[in-house]
Amino acid sequence: MRLARLLDPLAPAASQIFWGLIDARAETARPIAGAFQSWAPAVTRGEGEAALRFCGEARPLAGLRFLAPVEKTNRVVVAGANYAKHLVEFGVAAPSQPIAFLKAYGALIGAYDNIQYPLLTNELDYEVELVVVIGAEKINRDDPLSSVLGYTVGNDVSARDLQRSGPKGIGMDLFAAKSQDKTTAVGPWIVTRDEFPQGSPQLRLTMKVNNETRQDGNTGNMTWNVQQLLKFVDERSSFECGDILFTGTPEGVGQTSGRYLQPGDSVEAEIEKIGVLRNVVGPRQMR
Repeated sequence: MRLARLLDPLAPAASQIFWGLIDARAETARPIAGAFQSWAPAVTRGEGEAALRFCGEARPLAGLRFLAPVEKTNRVVVAGANYAKHLVEFGVAAPSQPIAFLKAYGALIGAYDNIQYPLLTNELDYEVELVVVIGAEKINRDDPLSSVLGYTVGNDVSARDLQRSGPKGIGMDLFAAKSQDKTTAVGPWIVTRDEFPQGSPQLRLTMKVNNETRQDGNTGNMTWNVQQLLKFVDERSSFECGDILFTGTPEGVGQTSGRYLQPGDSVEAEIEKIGVLRNVVGPRQMR
């Protein structure tokens, strides 16, 4: 199944934002009744479409805006340094355990929204990533994948000059680098776990800037797989239903070549069997 969080600008205010079941062939979304937390655990347990109740007729996708598939009340967790070749291009030694941090919700945008060019950076970078969506009320640490509702696509846009601006002896400023307002696209929908073979997904992921391929990797090359990342993070700060986890990016980012994103650039992040994010970089913020 494909589950999306959508906005219908023509609907009454109370029902403009809704979760919908996507019918790709008919190009429609059928509104799902109830809050995400009321139906996501049952879908995660494998009950499929039978776990969903619907409210209203299917709506044409052409009139809808795709929002980031995560509620404002949930956390956005980012795992970094998770592809060996990406570490090589940064000149960083492989860490002995995963690295994880939080991204501000305000950084998120939808699959086709413009990327806001932040005021404080001159080095805006791209990172295509597999994003895991938690559907269970609590992670089963003995079988972390059983807690996964599904997967979506992320572009973890980063301000590299801000990332390096942390005081000496303190380390990178990941908050400033990764939480700039309206920069990080997620979506367009969640593809449920039952659409994939068992185990951590092994999927091709690519990044194109102005139709030029900059990144081309496979999630099977992650140093720590989805199960390991989920267990590592949950042991330190428990996941809840609806939280999302970025899982790292392969080599080919702009910092390596010095070819950073510029206003007007077209950016496409794609993961096979999931979908594509298509965003344009907006003008630089002046104040």
